[in-house]
Amino acid sequence: MLVGLEEAKVPAFQPPEGPPGQLLHAVKTSRGQWKQDETLLRADIAAHTRGSGLSRLSPLRPPWSANRAGLVHAQDSWAPWHPQLQVRHPDVVVEVAHPKIIQESGAEILRYANLLVGSPSALGDQATERQLLEASHRWGHAVFVARGALWGAEDITRLDEAGGLQSLRVTMATHPDGFRLEGPLATMRSTGPRAVLYEGPVRGLCPHAPRNSNTMAAAALAAPSLGFDRVIGVLVADFSLKNVHVVDVELSGPPGPTGQTFTVHTHRENPAEPGAVTGSATVTTFWRSLVGCCQLPSKPGIHLC
Repeated sequence: MLVGLEEAKVPAFQPPEGPPGQLLHAVKTSRGQWKQDETLLRADIAAHTRGSGLSRLSPLRPPWSANRAGLVHAQDSWAPWHPQLQVRHPDVVVEVAHPKIIQESGAEILRYANLLVGSPSALGDQATERQLLEASHRWGHAVFVARGALWGAEDITRLDEAGGLQSLRVTMATHPDGFRLEGPLATMRSTGPRAVLYEGPVRGLCPHAPRNSNTMAAAALAAPSLGFDRVIGVLVADFSLKNVHVVDVELSGPPGPTGQTFTVHTHRENPAEPGAVTGSATVTTFWRSLVGCCQLPSKPGIHLC
């Protein structure tokens, strides 16, 4: 779903009372049950944006149908949004649907507003990344990318900018029911309690696991010197992880004067409903990304937030 964020002038943000899960859950499921969830979405927005300056958050009706596996059919994907953006003049358009929406319409959306990408795997497609950058600089709007479940994104970027990042590897493990796989990965079956479904460059994983590679894609954006071709993504099916998503981030730098290599390893366990694509803590992280991008200047380019 796409959401238009109008007049998003955010003062010092106070976290919303209670868990913000309903807000993002409504957004993510409204593709299939629009009439029912639009009411929930509007009510939830009112409850969670009170005092935050995000009082004019409104949905752009989705011109596609979908099922549990993801995007099934998109018809005239840009046409229904064009007049809505012309009339509403939003500051930010938020995508929390599927990377195909960014690939098909992201560049055109940038003509009218800043864009917050909730599906970073879309940028694994080189043509899409190039088109977004060109449109961003042409129209003067920013592309913000939500970091999602990536822990330590700023530290990765700082190390990369200093020339101290030599390798970066992101492993995501969960129960097979939490995967929404496409292409050859969709036909793979685990031969034991734990199986590696993919290990290789993140760029090669994004098209086959568009909804399960977003953390890895965010890592590739955080480390542009390595990018999608040199950041390694590992996707693991583990039958013991019924209600949790586990993300391990491992990085290394060049050897120091003593020959010892600088290394960092973070291990993140994110509670999740059985079969869910997104863990519970990631919902809160996305909310913070949404508020954060409204506080950042509208500067052309792609920015992780």
